Amino acid sequence: MVTETPLLHLSAAAKSSIAPPRAALPARRRLRWPTGRVGQVLLALPFPLALLLLWTLAARYQWVAPQILPAPTVVLSTLQDLFASGELSRNALISFWRVFYGFGAGASLGLLLGIGFGLSPTFRDYCYPLFRAIAQVPILGWLPFLILLLGLDEGLKVVLVAKSVMVPVALNTDQGIRNVPPQYLEVARIFRFNRWQWLSKVVLPAALPGIWSGIRYGLTHAWLALVAVELLASSEGLGFLIVYGRQLYQLDVVLAAVIVVGSVGFALDKVLALIETRLLRWRSNAF
Repeated sequence: MVTETPLLHLSAAAKSSIAPPRAALPARRRLRWPTGRVGQVLLALPFPLALLLLWTLAARYQWVAPQILPAPTVVLSTLQDLFASGELSRNALISFWRVFYGFGAGASLGLLLGIGFGLSPTFRDYCYPLFRAIAQVPILGWLPFLILLLGLDEGLKVVLVAKSVMVPVALNTDQGIRNVPPQYLEVARIFRFNRWQWLSKVVLPAALPGIWSGIRYGLTHAWLALVAVELLASSEGLGFLIVYGRQLYQLDVVLAAVIVVGSVGFALDKVLALIETRLLRWRSNAF
């Protein structure tokens, strides 16, 4: 009869030849997709890179006529030339100041209207129908009338940009104030806040997400409206640069200006997003 040899009676060489149990083996590391901002950037890259590759192949193998679709390297070279000559920065600065003045005027008026709509039923009954009627008319619908009234000077651009900002800011401010939780208003009543304390410490902080969403939409609409106006009624600015390139059949200039317009709009929205993060952090601490 053969008996099993106890582990204690085995030699050191025999013990080392015995495989360790599975629990003692090191676990294999699994590859995980990066999270956070790095993961978002990696997820956003494939589509624009695929478009850039398709653009490059179409220009190289002349799937589209070269005078219609210049190669990415040609557009990049044109962008560098425009920047070096100062023409790009000059037109971009003109467009930026137009947006700055129009956005300031439109956001201020939109905030006042939105607060009035949200806090005063009487003011809402009298003014909201007319406001909605004005809001339904697109920016380009006002262009012929305002050209006759204001001419082609800077006032035309500022007024049209202000109108494009006013509508989303007013609507979102109104909606944000009307969506303030009743519990917050009850707390203000218990603490016997006066009108100013009730507005500054309860209503506006609680409505801040909606208000800021309106401001972000307003800035986006302001930038789009300005470029549209500059395409039709301007002799300066990024929109005019696009028209100028089209008139001379310089499609590389057109695409270079389009890239700048998109980049500036994206950067402005990101700046407002960072400011929104800090404001909402303050709001969470306040409540």
